[in-house]
Amino acid sequence: MKKSSQILITGATGKLGKEVLEQLLTRTDKSNIVVMVREQSQTDFFTEKGIEVRLGNYDNIDSLSAAFAGIDKLYFVSGNDINARTQQHENVVKAAKDAQVKHVVYTSFMRKNNTDSSPIAELLKSHILTEEWLQESGMDYTILKHNTYADMLPVFLGEKVIESGRIFFPAGDGKVAFVTRKDMAELASVILTSDEYKNKIYEITNTQALSFKEIASFLSELIGKDIRYVSPSKEEYTRSLSDAGVPEHYIGMFAAFAETFKQGELDETNTVFQSITGHKPLTVTEFLTHIYNK
Repeated sequence: MKKSSQILITGATGKLGKEVLEQLLTRTDKSNIVVMVREQSQTDFFTEKGIEVRLGNYDNIDSLSAAFAGIDKLYFVSGNDINARTQQHENVVKAAKDAQVKHVVYTSFMRKNNTDSSPIAELLKSHILTEEWLQESGMDYTILKHNTYADMLPVFLGEKVIESGRIFFPAGDGKVAFVTRKDMAELASVILTSDEYKNKIYEITNTQALSFKEIASFLSELIGKDIRYVSPSKEEYTRSLSDAGVPEHYIGMFAAFAETFKQGELDETNTVFQSITGHKPLTVTEFLTHIYNK
C-alpha cells in the first residue's frame, strides 16, 4: 500500500476499534493511520503512540466532514446507540462522500431475515439502510457482515456457569458460528491495507458452528464437571434475569439474541476469513478452551 494512503478508524476507543489499530500497526506505518474520537479527553492514549487523532461525533455531520478530510480509507464502526444510529450512519456516509473518501469498510451484521419479523429487527434496520446508502454512494465499499463475537459467549453462558454447572439460555437447538473480535480486526486490517476487496459484501463467520447444548457438552469434557444446558421459555428467562437485578435493556437484548440463535439466523459457516487472511479463524472450542481451561 502506498504511504500516501490515509486510513481513519472510527470508534477507536472501543474494543474493536482499538484491536483494528493494533493490527494495522503491524501492517503499515503509523503515519498512515488516523483515529477519530468523540472527546478531547480520549486523545492521550493515541497521541502517546504517535497516532494522529481527530475529533468527530456521529451526531454532528460537520465534525465528521472535518475529521474525514484527506482520508482515503474509512473503517466505519457501526454506532452503539440503536435509537440514534440510523441518522448517525446517514451522517457518516454523507460526510465521507463530501470529503471524497475513496473506500469505506463498514461493520454490519450477518443475518438471513431482513424483515420486521426478525427478533433483532430494530438492530438490523440501520445496518440494512447503511448498506444501501454505501452501495448508492459512488464510493468504493466493503461491507463486513459480522457474525456474533465469541467474546460475548461468557456473557450468554453466565458468569457462574462453571460454579452452577448450568447454562440457562433460551436458544433451543440453534447453532452459532461465533468469531472473535480479534479475528474480525485482523481481517479488517488486511482489507484496509490492500487495494483488493472493493465493492464486495462478505459474511464474516467461522468454520465451526455449535449449539449451546454442544457447548455445554464441550465444557463438561474440558473442565471435568457436568455442565447442563437448559433452554427456558423467554418468559422464564426474562423473569430469572429480572430477579437477579439485570437491567431491563440488557434482558431484552439477551433474549432477542437468544431467539435469533434459536431460529438459526447465525449458523452459516464459510471460509471467507481464511481466504482473506491466509489462516483459519479461532474456532468456538478453541476460544472456550482459552477462557475456561485455567
